[in-house]
Amino acid sequence: MSVDFRKLRSFVKIVDTGSVSRAAAILRTAQPALSQQIAALEAHFKHKLLIRSNVGITPTEAGLILYRHAQLMLKQIDQAQIDINQSARSVAGRVSIGLATYSTSSALSLPLLKEMKAKHPNIVVHINDSFGHILSELIMTGKMDMALIYAADPIKGVTLQPLFREEMFLVSPPGMELPGDPEVPLPISELNELPLLLPSKGHLLRRLIDEALARARAVPDVVSEIESVPALGAAVLDGLGSTILPASVVTETSSFTGAQVRALTKPIIDATVSLCVSDHLPLSEPALAARSVLLDIVGKLMSSHHQGIRSA
Repeated sequence: MSVDFRKLRSFVKIVDTGSVSRAAAILRTAQPALSQQIAALEAHFKHKLLIRSNVGITPTEAGLILYRHAQLMLKQIDQAQIDINQSARSVAGRVSIGLATYSTSSALSLPLLKEMKAKHPNIVVHINDSFGHILSELIMTGKMDMALIYAADPIKGVTLQPLFREEMFLVSPPGMELPGDPEVPLPISELNELPLLLPSKGHLLRRLIDEALARARAVPDVVSEIESVPALGAAVLDGLGSTILPASVVTETSSFTGAQVRALTKPIIDATVSLCVSDHLPLSEPALAARSVLLDIVGKLMSSHHQGIRSA
């Protein structure tokens, strides 16, 4: 028995939907035919791939491994079809790029989209902003081509290229009274008991903030954990508390218009932003084109000496 891509597509769809009947409806295939395809895959790999329970269908450990490989193969087959179809024309296809929430990279999305449209109009750019650690998982499994993420340490399954370091600033409601001269960086010890709105503890940025506060022996009053830039901006502007972010997120998004931005010191908090790609999957032509444009934009950002950004 040979494994064909139709069987792999069916298997992936069943895992994605958690149901043979839903997968059959989407694929417009009879349920018995889908069940036969799964039985054939299990016979070929000599492992049970799916577990049926009252909550639906979930993959076994072997099924999860096959699911990851199948996604990569199907993605490459789809890209091969696009490459073949477009071989006579300019570079075309689709590229997916992740941008870490709360980083300068979120301010790069508009320049990136504009530059890609100008240079590569036949490439569809898919942009996703999410937590750094989830983005690296998407890169590793081949669901996404590349991402700009906060990363200090190596991550298994991906290659990291440090691009720049971002300094974090205190962002406070308009009119809020803060200690000392507004033109002078505020020691982090002064944040003791200050109401703060921060990313959740899974975010690398939160770990860096918590470490800096601990070093300064400051105990902040964390009133909320927010994972959305617009929601965070609304909460700060409404006076619910201050937050700690790169200056560029404040100056280049409309969510924080009118907020106070104050440099921090003792210690300075900075985070490395790295380009993350798979360490085992080659980049497609569209992805190579997008990486080149992205690195060019980052180079321009560095040379313009944006506030709080310096080379990694």
